[in-house]
Amino acid sequence: MGAPGKKWRPVGTELLLLLLLLGATESVRRAQPLRRYTPDWPSLDSRPLPSWFDEAKFGVFIHWGVFSVPAWGSEWFWWNWQGAGRPQYQRFMRDNYPPGFSYADFGPQFTARFFHPEEWADLFQAAGAKYVVLTTKHHEGFTNWPSPVSWNWNSKDVGPHRDLVGELGTALRKRNIRYGLYHSLLEWFHPLYLFDKKNGFKTQYFVSAKTMPELYDLVNRYKPDLIWSDGEWECPDTYWNSTNFLSWLYNDSPVKDEVVVNDRWGQNCSCHHGGYYNCEDKFKPQSLPDHKWEMCTSIDKFSWGYRRDMAISDVTEESEIISVTAPLSFLFF
Repeated sequence: MGAPGKKWRPVGTELLLLLLLLGATESVRRAQPLRRYTPDWPSLDSRPLPSWFDEAKFGVFIHWGVFSVPAWGSEWFWWNWQGAGRPQYQRFMRDNYPPGFSYADFGPQFTARFFHPEEWADLFQAAGAKYVVLTTKHHEGFTNWPSPVSWNWNSKDVGPHRDLVGELGTALRKRNIRYGLYHSLLEWFHPLYLFDKKNGFKTQYFVSAKTMPELYDLVNRYKPDLIWSDGEWECPDTYWNSTNFLSWLYNDSPVKDEVVVNDRWGQNCSCHHGGYYNCEDKFKPQSLPDHKWEMCTSIDKFSWGYRRDMAISDVTEESEIISVTAPLSFLFF
């Protein structure tokens, strides 16, 4: 019986009411739509940076492409030779290659003979890297995966006849190392890019036929943890359709919850918009920025990629590498 003056209630009523309330709260929570990001910078910039990147601290960047065949000067070899017409590059070609030799002729020589992704991944793991970024395409346009819109200028059709992006990704993920993909938005000598450039970038033939199809293909095919965009500097983000791509990436892509991006999405974006900030090559802030950032540097003082004319004096000393990267976050290799 209950105490005098108190109304009797069955045992467990309070617990039942609590469970019902919790159940109702959970139902309301699940009924609430997930936040969706609109294709504009105020919305996209409000997305929290996935925690894995803040915790990773140290990564390795692999700058690799057909430019590794002449391996002279820098990864900008083609531009310096035929874009800027620098005399030393023209002389190098005259001294080492027959008349009429084109940059495309380097493609079959890019064999990736010593590419052993499992061994590479072991090395990166031993170095303590928490994420690795591979060049999928540099400004020369050659893709290190079988891009469906880069016919006969990709690593499956020409040279190694391998999917370099896919093979390295498989090896890294066996070791729980995050995988990032570098991708150049522009291509120096692509006819459609040159046509858009001639039109003052008021047309977007190159973006529609090349840039966007490749970005969507990379995300859907390899599900990267990070996209390291580059080659944006000649055009505003509106030319590149950057905000539309990023809103899809954050809302509907297979990596929407974990993917991280940098800030190179248009000539107006660097150090202002995007995920984390690069700001500029070898960016090293003098004080701690308010925004998440990444410092990228190279072992070779004059090139981001392999070159055969590198002298020992051109290599950053071990002590300097440690002093620079220890308090920072990212190392180019």
